[in-house]
Amino acid sequence: MDIRADRIATLRKIIQNSKRAVFFGGAGVSTESGIPDFRSEDGLYRQKYKYPPETILSHTFFCEHTAEFYEFYRDKMLCLDAQPNAAHRVLARLEAEGILSAVVTQNIDGLHQKAGSKNVLELHGSVWRNFCTQCGMPYPVQRIRKGTGVPRCACGGVVKPDVVLYEEPLDQGVLDRSVRAIREADTLIIGGTSLNVYPAAGLVEFFGGDNVVVINRGAPAKDMRGVFFIDGKIGEVLSAL
Repeated sequence: MDIRADRIATLRKIIQNSKRAVFFGGAGVSTESGIPDFRSEDGLYRQKYKYPPETILSHTFFCEHTAEFYEFYRDKMLCLDAQPNAAHRVLARLEAEGILSAVVTQNIDGLHQKAGSKNVLELHGSVWRNFCTQCGMPYPVQRIRKGTGVPRCACGGVVKPDVVLYEEPLDQGVLDRSVRAIREADTLIIGGTSLNVYPAAGLVEFFGGDNVVVINRGAPAKDMRGVFFIDGKIGEVLSAL
């Protein structure tokens, strides 16, 4: 048995012995579905725009340059036709089997729900939810994708995606539920993230269970001694279970 197969076998044993595992995932979970990430060599941060993506995706830019925000948002953030990959499907299966208690995700694409996961905690919101900033009415994402310019509610108010932009706080309710899920977990599986994005990455510090598993292309930026690490694509690793 080679090293990779041996590590897969160890991961399988850890998961099978878990009764309340939690998965904490980042952009690398969705790249295998064709959704670009931000920080990789081909990520959005390496592409050239009039403004840096982190500026465009800020609260200030949304308020002051709304039309330009939506031009970028429609072009790069609305991957509505993307489909779940092996990682999403395996995690949904583990939840159905009573092994996985929650998915805590930094992604905004809704692919975990598409795959069948029920308890999904979206730290950074979702492109599938959009609300009028004036009256609070929901607004269909399909109308945003098909439209041009700034989407407006029937009341005349500007529509905003329910995603956490730079300069905005995380939703406190989602944050509290994520902390509780991680704190109560016996196994924490971290996948597709280098743990660079705070405050979301700081949530792993609340874990006090027995096993921490990290599956990622390259070791995480955060120093996590004692973790069980597999260097690889999250979908390929989980599909081998």
